[in-house]
Amino acid sequence: MSDTVLHATDADFDSHVLASDQPVLVDFWAPWCGPCKMIAPALDQLAADYAGKAKIVKVDVDQNQQTALKYHVRSIPMLLLFKGGQVQATQIGAVGKAQLAQMIDKAI
Repeated sequence: MSDTVLHATDADFDSHVLASDQPVLVDFWAPWCGPCKMIAPALDQLAADYAGKAKIVKVDVDQNQQTALKYHVRSIPMLLLFKGGQVQATQIGAVGKAQLAQMIDKAI
């Protein structure tokens, strides 16, 4: 697990994500989700690649159901790109690092 990937909870989601002055890619995931584990290394790399330009935040949907409900997370992994507190892009399902980087690049 990377030091640069933040783990947000229902309690601190707003401060980590909505109040961020940088674009934030949020990964809604769960420990039992196979595809979630598959994209984790890509997210770690993106967090390092975009340090200082964008943030990568993970939200465990089992532990933080309020946030998952608020953003209508029905299948995981679900990635939402936030900028200025608003959802700019949505990706459902596991995708490659390049596709996720494109999402971030559009918001920077």
